[in-house]
Order: sequence, then structure tokens, then C-alpha cells
Amino acid sequence: MICAMTTIPVPADALVVLVGATGAGKSTLAARCFVPTEILSSDAFRAMVADDPADQGASRAAFELLHLAARRRLERGRLTVVDATNVTAAARAALVAVARAMQRPVVAIVLDLPPEICRARNATRPGRTVGDDVVDRQIVELGRSLTSPDGLAAEGFDAVHRLADPAELDAVAVERVAR
Repeated sequence: MICAMTTIPVPADALVVLVGATGAGKSTLAARCFVPTEILSSDAFRAMVADDPADQGASRAAFELLHLAARRRLERGRLTVVDATNVTAAARAALVAVARAMQRPVVAIVLDLPPEICRARNATRPGRTVGDDVVDRQIVELGRSLTSPDGLAAEGFDAVHRLADPAELDAVAVERVAR
């Protein structure tokens, strides 16, 4: 099957919030479309504070640092990508608030892949797998965020881009644009 390339325009000084269940392909997309210094990964920050990217007990401290790093990058007008599940409104609200405080645009890229794909990919993640029940909860949260009137569309994002097909995800490109 031939898939037309989707191009997502992203302001060069924006905060990009990746949203999706574990195993959806957020880190793969980030690595393919963004420069490593632009990517703030929750796993990397957990590793930084606890020497273990899978240590969920380190999440609070990790996200404090991640939000601080995002703020500092946005202060300097640097494109910043948050690579975390971000499936809850509270997680996204904190990021939107950081972008707004820095007067920067905020863009959501939602990876809404079928549950069986997320579960299969999660099972192959070296050292960072979570239970299927966790993936399923994340998928339910994401579904609520996409369908609720007060969900993603109403949370203050300047743009929300949804990728629901693996071929579309593999073909997507990001274009930096001036604002």
C-alpha cells in the first residue's frame, strides 16, 4: 500500500507534546523527526534521577526537571518536544501552562494506534515494558481525551494532529515553520 506523506507544521519556537499510550511509537517518531537536544523524554529524566528509566517512583522528580528544562528551552525560543505518554488532561495542562507562560505555541501530536499494536510494541521494549493493563488504561484515557468536549480540542493547544494508522505514522514528516 502506498501512503501519502503527511506533513505536520510546527512553529520553530513551539512546545510539541507527544500524546499516546506506551508502545504507540512516540520515542521513535521523536528520534526520526526532531534533533536529540529538542527531545525531553520522561524515561531519560527518570534515568537521570533514579538511574532507571522504568522507575515510576521517580516520576514526580523526573517531571519537575522535565518541566524546568522545557521552560528554560522555551525562554530561549527553542523548539521543545516532550516525549511522555501525556494521556491525562492533568499532564497536558501542566505542559500547556509552561508554553503559555513563555508565550510560545503548543502543538499536540497524538499517536492513537490500535491497542494490539501498542501492546505488541510494548512487549518488545528492552527493559521498559509495562503490563497490558497499564497500556489498556492509557488507551482508555486517550480515547476520553479525544472524544470528550473538554478534552484535547479544548485544552489550549494551538494545533492537534492525530495519527491513527501505523503507515501514516511511519510516513509523517515535521516541518518547522515561522510564526
